[in-house]
Amino acid sequence: MQTAEIRRRWLDYFGDRGHTVVPSASLVSDDPSLLFTVAGMVPFIPYLTGLVPTPYPRATSVQKCIRTNDIEEVGKTPRHGTFFQMNGNFSFGDYFKEEAIGYAWELLTSSEEAGGLAFDPADLWVTVYEEDDEAIALWKKIAGLPDERIQRLGKDTNYWHTGQPGPAGPCSEIFFDRGPAFGADGGPATDDDRYVEIWNLVFMQYQIENVRSKVDFDIVRELPNKNIDTGMGLERVAFLKQGVDNMYEIDQVRPVLDKAAELSGRRYGAVHDDDVRMRVIADHVRSSLMLMSDGVRPSNEGRGYILRRLLRRTVRSMRLLGVEGATFPQLFPESRDAMKSAYPEVETDFDRISRLAYAEEETFLRTLAAGTTILDEAVVTTRASSTGATPRLAGDTAFLLHDTFGFPIDLTLEIAAENGLDVDRSAFDSLMSEQRARAKADAKSRKVALADLSVYSDFRAKGETVFTGYDVLDTPTRVLGIIVDGVSADRAVAGDIAEVILAETSLYAESGGQDADAGTIVGAGFDLEVLDVQKPVKGLISHRVQVRSGEVGVGDSATSVVDPVYRRGATQAHSATHLIHAALREVLGPEAHQAGSYNKAGYMRLDFNWNQALSPATRGEIEEIANNAIRDDLPVVTRELALDEARSMGAMALFGEKYGETVRMVDIGGPWSRELCAGTHVGSSSQVGLINLISETSVGSTNRRVESLVGLDAFREFASERAIVAQLTSSLRAPREQLADRVGDLVANLKSAEKRIAEFERAQLSTRVPALLETATTIGDLTVVAQTVGALRSTDDLRSLVTSVRERLGSHSASVVALAADVSGKPAVIVATTESARGAGARAGQLAKGAAAVLGGGGGGKDDLAQGGGSDVGAIPQALAGIVAALRG
Repeated sequence: MQTAEIRRRWLDYFGDRGHTVVPSASLVSDDPSLLFTVAGMVPFIPYLTGLVPTPYPRATSVQKCIRTNDIEEVGKTPRHGTFFQMNGNFSFGDYFKEEAIGYAWELLTSSEEAGGLAFDPADLWVTVYEEDDEAIALWKKIAGLPDERIQRLGKDTNYWHTGQPGPAGPCSEIFFDRGPAFGADGGPATDDDRYVEIWNLVFMQYQIENVRSKVDFDIVRELPNKNIDTGMGLERVAFLKQGVDNMYEIDQVRPVLDKAAELSGRRYGAVHDDDVRMRVIADHVRSSLMLMSDGVRPSNEGRGYILRRLLRRTVRSMRLLGVEGATFPQLFPESRDAMKSAYPEVETDFDRISRLAYAEEETFLRTLAAGTTILDEAVVTTRASSTGATPRLAGDTAFLLHDTFGFPIDLTLEIAAENGLDVDRSAFDSLMSEQRARAKADAKSRKVALADLSVYSDFRAKGETVFTGYDVLDTPTRVLGIIVDGVSADRAVAGDIAEVILAETSLYAESGGQDADAGTIVGAGFDLEVLDVQKPVKGLISHRVQVRSGEVGVGDSATSVVDPVYRRGATQAHSATHLIHAALREVLGPEAHQAGSYNKAGYMRLDFNWNQALSPATRGEIEEIANNAIRDDLPVVTRELALDEARSMGAMALFGEKYGETVRMVDIGGPWSRELCAGTHVGSSSQVGLINLISETSVGSTNRRVESLVGLDAFREFASERAIVAQLTSSLRAPREQLADRVGDLVANLKSAEKRIAEFERAQLSTRVPALLETATTIGDLTVVAQTVGALRSTDDLRSLVTSVRERLGSHSASVVALAADVSGKPAVIVATTESARGAGARAGQLAKGAAAVLGGGGGGKDDLAQGGGSDVGAIPQALAGIVAALRG
């Protein structure tokens, strides 16, 4: 039975029994605490927890899921996959245990002719929570299961909760017995691969509090409305119904595995390690395909990093199979063809998906070539210098590979392990933390975390917040709720920072790339400054405010007031984003598709799919087209219509965005710019004013970013540049049209002068060599020069001085030269050794590293020449003394 057929039977079965068939949500989860949709019930959590009113009493879905917490197990077990599909049926206070168990047993054991899955009841076992006698009685009544095939297990496996106060309840799981060939007898309690879990039924019936651990919490009451949440693993059922040994061999996955075998010339089933690698490839290609179809792009952060890791592990596995060239152009089409019947978007979007994947592979192959060479050298060096049982690769080496070459730490760990090495992970993590701290040192944000989502449930139950800001800037309304320090409160007083929930609001909440409105909320006796506006849960708008004066209470009448100047600038910027996007596509073609944006009053940035820098001429053309659209005063028309209708009209949707059945479509100049967008916009294009495209940069191997100033900010930037040009024409005594040549001449003269100065300084340096030679001392058989040379312009000068002294000492003598200098306010030390000194045990890299530690920094290098640096110039004498002491030792 094909995977798509199992999926169809599931949806038909529950659809025929009154369940609303809900399409799969995106792999990109709405839950801010999750990177991905990790389980079939995730999209339904707001309904199951009562946070959002349920739109239907019962539902069913086949949900796309991604989990990478067990990524190391992929390929090694029959059931671990990073992408999987979870069939679910849900009841929101409608039916409970008896119906849920009855549905599960009927669908599993009914004949294929009757629309069932035709499992033999004799092969099925169930587990229940050890105290759930009700479930046991129902399994005996409905399924006729004997006692020996119903096993009681504890809270660690058969009790569900979110880890937070809220709904919870016992679970009952259904297992398929694969037979004695796959393991020991004894049922699911043996935790053996012989027994495969195929269905989990969660009976959500209690309210819990004081959650101390997975198994330690307080049950405070029964829920007034008991819920059902079930999940059947589609891939697990597929491999059982298709008679294969694991999920990697089912019809939706096996084609990629076979292609990997073909490309490598190795036979699947011949060598265990090769089999694992082929399964990893098959799993990761499919997961990557599905992630990119939902708008995720490779990057170094968050979801993009997970995707990048999957892609790079695929490349690495192919290399371990002996294939060193690009393989994605062969692998990804296989996965597309296997998945397109269930998810047509992987075919319609394949041009975009394949561009991302192929470019990522090309980039990583170059990374591998550079990084592997360095890592191989480090492995050899580590082994040679190690005295422990397990050699340990230095953390700074792993960090260099990551920071300079883009070599992911997990790949370094894998390669090190293959070579019998550990990695100093704590040192690596420390260096990464320091880097993040530096990156964030200057970053300031007015965003503050919203309250725990559970606090919004009562407010959301009163209905959706009505947004009026498309039509008016001021809206009379009522205060529905106040949150102070994450807790619902009756009022907030002057000086408080609080969240305010209104029945209606004209203030735009940050979304779709547009920043939140600036403004106020006022009423009789209070004045609130709006600091931020967000949508913490679907359908609810929360205003983060500071109470400037007075006291505001729940139930008070209020008016939301948008700052008109800010809103005007925000609408200009958002419409400018659409104009730039249309201009990009006109110049570069339809593949230059938006991949993210941000706009606020006076400024916009737009990321788009493209893999090379734009020439100045192309940038100028895009800017001119956008400004011509402003000049032409194109009409801006917004309409609300059905999603399918908007798409049939050619409306562009942003990959990764989520759209409801009814959408808002924004036209600028008719079909020239037609996008789905919930932001605020100008009435006609001329109101944008002016666009000044100020930069175009890379934000990844397949994405570029343009930034523009808009409206008055754009004019001010042009005025500033005009003032600079006027100043230069005056200072250089040259007309504007000759400025470029005049500046070019000055730069050329400056470089020539700098070259002459450098030659003079090098000549001066050589005169210092005799004096340094006179400081030479003898330590055992070594001749040692260890001196500070004061301030120098560069480490190149210091290196030149060190090597000159070493040459004068003679290559046949056992000599060590260690010189330190103040280079632009930072200490630097360089150590050089002769061959005879190295034969006596003197290693420049070790000496420089020890000196750098004294200087408050890091260092190292080869045995013959190495350098270090730091932050404490005053520690130079101690650093040199440390080198001398090390040589004496």
